[in-house]
Amino acid sequence: METSNRKIISRRNRPAKEPLSHDLIVRTAYELLKEQGISGMSMRKVAKALDTGPSSLYVYVKNFQDLSSLVLDYGLGKLVLPDPKEVSWKENLFGALNAYFLLLYEEPGLAELSFSTIPRGTNFLRLTEYILTTLQNGGVKSRSAAWGVDLLLLYVSSVAYEHTFKKKHGNMQISDLKETFQSADPVLFPILFSLGGEMFSGDTKSMERFHWGLEVLLHGIQHFSK
Repeated sequence: METSNRKIISRRNRPAKEPLSHDLIVRTAYELLKEQGISGMSMRKVAKALDTGPSSLYVYVKNFQDLSSLVLDYGLGKLVLPDPKEVSWKENLFGALNAYFLLLYEEPGLAELSFSTIPRGTNFLRLTEYILTTLQNGGVKSRSAAWGVDLLLLYVSSVAYEHTFKKKHGNMQISDLKETFQSADPVLFPILFSLGGEMFSGDTKSMERFHWGLEVLLHGIQHFSK
C-alpha cells in the first residue's frame, strides 16, 4: 500500500487575514493606485486584492467616487507643510504648493486622481486651511483667497499631471508638438513661428516655468483683492 507524502497544513498555521475594514480598503486601493493608476483601484480589483467580493466593500465605502476621495486624502497625509513661523508668508505659500507638487509627482497616480475626484477629508482641509491662512496673512481679502486657493491647487495638479505623464510615456508627444510648431507656415502663423523656441523654454529641473506660473497667479489674486 502506497503511503502519501503530502503534508496536510492546518488552517490554524496559516497567517491570519487582516479583518476587512475601512482603513484596510483605503490602504489597499492606494497601493493599487501606485502600481496601476486609477484603473487599478476599481472596486472589483480592490476586492480581489482583499480576497473578498465587491459587494462587501460597500459596507465601508459608498461607491468608487467615495473611495477615490478617501484614497486621495490618504495620499495627502504624506504632505509636509512648511513651518509658518520661519519665513515670509509668500515663501510659506510657495513652499506649500511646491511640496504639494512634489507629492503628486513622486506618488504615482495621485496627480491623475486629483483631476477626477472631488477631494474631502482632514488632510485636504489641512492643506486648504494652510493656503487660505497664508493668503490672508499676505493681505488677500476673503473672496480672492477663497477663489484663489482653487486656482492655485488646480494649477499645481495640472503641472504635476503633465510631468508624470511625460515621465511615464516619455517626451515623444512633446517632440511631435515641437515639430508641429517649428514647421508652422510663417505666413499663416507669424507670431507662433517667431516664438517657436520660447513655447518650450524653461528649465524643467529647476521648475522655472512652474514657479513663473505661481507668480503670475499670485499677482492676479493680489490685484483683484484690492
